[in-house]
Amino acid sequence: MLQYLLVELSDQISVFNVFRYLTFRTGGAIMTALIFVFLFGPALINALRVRQGKGQPIRDDGPERHLIEKQGTPTMGDLMMLSGITVATLLWGNLSNPYLWVVLLVTLGFGLVGLYDDYLKVSRASSRGFPGKVKFAIECVMAAVACYYLTQLGTAPFSTSLAFPFFKDFLLDLGWFFVVFGVVVIVGAGNSVNLTDGLDGLAIVPVMIAAASFGLIAYLAGNAVFSEYLQIHFIKGTGEISVFCGAVLGAGLGFLWFNAPPAMIFMGDTGSLSLGSALGAIAVATKHEFVLAIVGGLFVLEAVSVIVQVASFKLTGKRIFRMAPLHHHFEQKGWAEATIVVRFWIIAVVLALVGLATLKLR
Repeated sequence: MLQYLLVELSDQISVFNVFRYLTFRTGGAIMTALIFVFLFGPALINALRVRQGKGQPIRDDGPERHLIEKQGTPTMGDLMMLSGITVATLLWGNLSNPYLWVVLLVTLGFGLVGLYDDYLKVSRASSRGFPGKVKFAIECVMAAVACYYLTQLGTAPFSTSLAFPFFKDFLLDLGWFFVVFGVVVIVGAGNSVNLTDGLDGLAIVPVMIAAASFGLIAYLAGNAVFSEYLQIHFIKGTGEISVFCGAVLGAGLGFLWFNAPPAMIFMGDTGSLSLGSALGAIAVATKHEFVLAIVGGLFVLEAVSVIVQVASFKLTGKRIFRMAPLHHHFEQKGWAEATIVVRFWIIAVVLALVGLATLKLR
């Protein structure tokens, strides 16, 4: 919005020229989202604590110490993040850019699903929320609409094709099956982050790392000069997504202030579903779906650990891990919560560096 309002005045006031630059507006989105969360976070936490009473219900089948240490902590904390992300994106983004709207609406749509799920859990004082099948169906419909629209923004067959890391020219045209593939990416990313959100600060830092990585990828993919130099596919307009990624990074930093151990508030499904789906939508828009699997490899590991655990128990009656998702396995082995969180952060950084390296290794 600021770009639209102030760039017109740049002929009279030269300083407003800075609003033409994507890097400046991305920095502005980071700071706006960060300040917004800092300003309104404490009031929201107090309001949620009063309204929720006992806070987020703790699962009985989880680690025993959670029933003692985390009882009474309010959830839905990502309301502050989603608000900050929305305000910063609308303020600093180019509102005529369709890619920006697709990513933002996917984020808010999945956030509403997660919010209702959190509300049911708190109001019923139970760890069971939205029925899984209904929740999954709604997520798939929203993701399908977003993916279909993304295919209409580009030109066929590129808009329905998959690009592969390490190969500069190879594309696989999936036709309309690309929409199905995109749904898997977006819904899978949302639920993978949701599974990772189990310890204080565990999910938000890898999300910020992935958002920063994809902010750079979106900027490069949307720039004709840089994309040609790196031999990645140029997608006009996707650079604007970096403003959104900056907003996620800033809001995430603000949220981490309150979510750092011991957490004053939990992210809940409101945040994990919305932020994960946002990463999935960005990956689909920029044609870097496989890079997301690398950059967000920590989320993949968490999801796979659950799938393997369930499959093993149903087929053999035995469990591979002491408890799933993966971070609970290490809790059961006696690792301190802070140790698990920091080591998982380190893994997220390494995977992000590997993912970014694919941009040059073509």
